[in-house]
Amino acid sequence: MSAPLELRAGALIHLLQTDPHSKCEGVAALARAYADGSLALDPAAVFAPAGAIPGRPEKPELVPPRLVGRRSMVTPEGRAMLVHALAHIEFNAINLALDAVWRFPGMPADYYADWLRVAKEEAYHFSLLDAHLGTLGHAYGDFAGHDSLWEMVEKTRGDILARMALVPRTLEARGLDAIPPLRAKLAQAGDIAAAEILDIILRDEVGHVEIGNRWYLGLCQERGLEPIATYEALALHYKAPVLKGPFNLEARRRAGFSEAELARYRGDSVSFAP
Repeated sequence: MSAPLELRAGALIHLLQTDPHSKCEGVAALARAYADGSLALDPAAVFAPAGAIPGRPEKPELVPPRLVGRRSMVTPEGRAMLVHALAHIEFNAINLALDAVWRFPGMPADYYADWLRVAKEEAYHFSLLDAHLGTLGHAYGDFAGHDSLWEMVEKTRGDILARMALVPRTLEARGLDAIPPLRAKLAQAGDIAAAEILDIILRDEVGHVEIGNRWYLGLCQERGLEPIATYEALALHYKAPVLKGPFNLEARRRAGFSEAELARYRGDSVSFAP
């Protein structure tokens, strides 16, 4: 595959890549090329994908979330299933970041640089989890996965405001809440290496959600929209999931949620029913 000459075209190329390791290597190379100035940026370009989006390997098999198996973390296979589930989330997160780069024209250069950074960090997270999965005697694709994260990416393909509202600051923000208890369980089970990987992921995910928050708020300001009411309307329209606590309020605060929004997360769940 020849090296791309433009950032957004390159993001699309790597989004279409089906091999996870080639995707990760390609994203890292794309980020290096953009950082050293050897890659142009054309915010106005409009692209036609030459293949199915996103590029995926043949495995894991995608099943409804309720059919993804769960095992006790006291067994090596149970921990492997959890690490595999986390790796699958990070693989999808690479794709959603690449999609945010290529799909939406007309944004400032900082927008594309931000989402390239997210893609690079998600690829790093996937590589860490994939390598750890190998130490547990398994490989990515050995267990089933679900497609909930990408389904919302697909739903919001026509509106960047909805994308910023419902992917980084809704679905990805759920990771801020979920990671600390998972980390504690892995550490209790004796898998300190996996727990330390989750420390890295939580650190970086705060920044990823902050990027989504910042661009969402900027778009609301540009369009003359009130952010909280607009978010609630988007969540209803696109059938965003009920958010269940406990919520990591401190991480959400660092990720750019306002105190008015955080007040809504002090209960056990947040729904958007009319």
